[in-house]
Amino acid sequence: MSLTGNPTMSPSSAKTDESDKINWFAEIRGLVLMLLAVLAFHSLVAKPFYIPSTSMMPNLLVGDRLVVTKYPYGWSWVSASFHVLPRSDTRIWPATPEYGDIVVPVPPSKNEDYIKRVVALPGDRIAVVNGRIVLNGQQVKRETVPAVRISAEETHVCEGHPCLDDFEEYRARLPTGEEVYEVPTYRETLPNGATYLVLDHVNRGYDNYQEITVPEGHVFVMGDNRDHSADSRAPDLNGGLGGPVPLENIGGRAEFITFSLDGSTTWNPLSWWSSLRDGRSWTTLRPEIASGAIVAGAPDDRDD
Repeated sequence: MSLTGNPTMSPSSAKTDESDKINWFAEIRGLVLMLLAVLAFHSLVAKPFYIPSTSMMPNLLVGDRLVVTKYPYGWSWVSASFHVLPRSDTRIWPATPEYGDIVVPVPPSKNEDYIKRVVALPGDRIAVVNGRIVLNGQQVKRETVPAVRISAEETHVCEGHPCLDDFEEYRARLPTGEEVYEVPTYRETLPNGATYLVLDHVNRGYDNYQEITVPEGHVFVMGDNRDHSADSRAPDLNGGLGGPVPLENIGGRAEFITFSLDGSTTWNPLSWWSSLRDGRSWTTLRPEIASGAIVAGAPDDRDD
C-alpha cells in the first residue's frame, strides 16, 4: 500500500498566486493621483458648469451645460475647485476682462458661483436709468429686435420652483401648434462692439441705479435677463453681488455650451436623448463684435 502526502506547490503556481494579489496601496494611490489631476485641471485650466437660473436668458437657458476657462484673468483663491482656499486679494498673472465677457463671479458673503456679463471696467462711471445702462455719461446703444421665442412647453424649474411665471402674458401659439413665450428683446452694444441680446419686460427696482465709478481691480456685471438677475445692482444681503466685483472674485470666463437639457430628463435612458435641446451644443459664449463704429447714446425705440 502506498501513502500519498500533500502535494508540494510548484514554483509556477506560487508565482501565479502572488500575481493574483491586489496591491491595494498602489490602487488607492493611483485613484488619489487621478483625483488630484482632475482637481488641478478644474482649478487651473477649465471646468464644466450647469445653469440653474434664468438670469442670463436668452443667451443661457436653464439646463445649459458649459465650459468655463480658469486662466484668462489669472488665478486667485476663487480658482480652486469648491473654493477651498481662504479669500485673498492675491492674483497670479492678472488680467482684466473685456466688455461683454461672460464671467463667473462669487458674491462677498458666500462661496457660490454666479454667472453674469461684464458691462463696465475699472475706472468707468456706470448708472442704470429706466433699465438703460449709462456708461461714462452716455447711454449704451440698444435697439429693439424681434422677440426671442422661449419654449412654453419645456419644464422651466429654477432651484425647485417655476421660474417663468411672469412671462405668461407673452405666451403665443405658433402655426405648428407649439406654445412659446415671445418676450420683449433688445440688442445691446458696448463700446468695444461686443453685442448681445437682453430681455427687459417689466419695471423693477433695479432698473435704476445711481452712478458710481468702478474701482480699480473691479468690474461691474449684470445678467442679460435684466428683470431677473441678482447682479452688481443688487445688495449682497438680497442675494446680489453688492456692487462692483473684485477681480480676485472672478472665477473664470464662459467659453461655449457643451449640451443643453430641457428639463424632461427622467430615469428612462430614452429621455436622455429626447431631452436634448437642438442647436445649442458647441455654441460659443464669446460676444459677437458688431461691425462699424460704435456710437454710445443712440436712441432707444422703446417707450419708457
